[in-house]
Amino acid sequence: MGFLGISGMQYSGGTFAGARILVVEDSHLFTAMIGKRLKELFDIDIEICGNFEELQLAYDKSPEPIKLAISNINLPGAENGEALEYLIDLSIPTIVFTGTFQEGVRDALLAKDIVDYILKDNIFAVELLAESVCRFLTNHRHHVLIVDDSATARALLSSRLKRYNFRVSVAENGAKALEILKAHADIGLMITDYNMPDIDGFELTRRIRSSIGSHQLRIIGVSSSTNRLLSARFLKAGGNDFILRPFIDEEFYCRVNQNLDTLLQIQSMRQQRAYA
Repeated sequence: MGFLGISGMQYSGGTFAGARILVVEDSHLFTAMIGKRLKELFDIDIEICGNFEELQLAYDKSPEPIKLAISNINLPGAENGEALEYLIDLSIPTIVFTGTFQEGVRDALLAKDIVDYILKDNIFAVELLAESVCRFLTNHRHHVLIVDDSATARALLSSRLKRYNFRVSVAENGAKALEILKAHADIGLMITDYNMPDIDGFELTRRIRSSIGSHQLRIIGVSSSTNRLLSARFLKAGGNDFILRPFIDEEFYCRVNQNLDTLLQIQSMRQQRAYA
């Protein structure tokens, strides 16, 4: 099975048949489009819940865990967002599929720790939704290392990445990061703070690049500094990307995805050359 997403994501693994996915939506048009596309691409048979009562019944009828929910904000019997609150309260990973986008709505959605939100306002909406589903179902193959001397910052980044279904390790300093990288060769992305007491982000990146190339590990630097030259220095040290704090959630996830997509593309090309 091959899939090329709108953003450039490539997936060529097996199907996701058996993954239990609920679509909480009262529009027959959208449920038909979503169901058809997910079946075509990933062999997924969705369960449709057209109102709040059907959602509750779907949860109660089977002991099989719900892998992912795709939900509108409002639907019959839950005109004030009760369905979304129900899913969040049950800790069911949820992608919101909505026609409403206002700054207040967006902030409220992200505060609920949803996986993603997709707007229905363009012809590519279902394709974007399919890509978001594929990312969530495959992100577990990626192991990400967070390096930051701030426990609060580590916890924040870790919770964000785990929300997206990544495997996450954390290090409180550069020395610990080097130990973890040596013990876990499957780590494909490192997100490191610049300002750390023992080994700063620049020096950590230089040491890593002496033995691990960008075809094995992507490195994103982060900082809350107002010094705009930090990004240039970081890239010259061997980093692949740089983000200033405070993050915008959508930008952070996009940059993570872009670096991991690039890593997979490079690795795929190297494998093709090896077999040529």
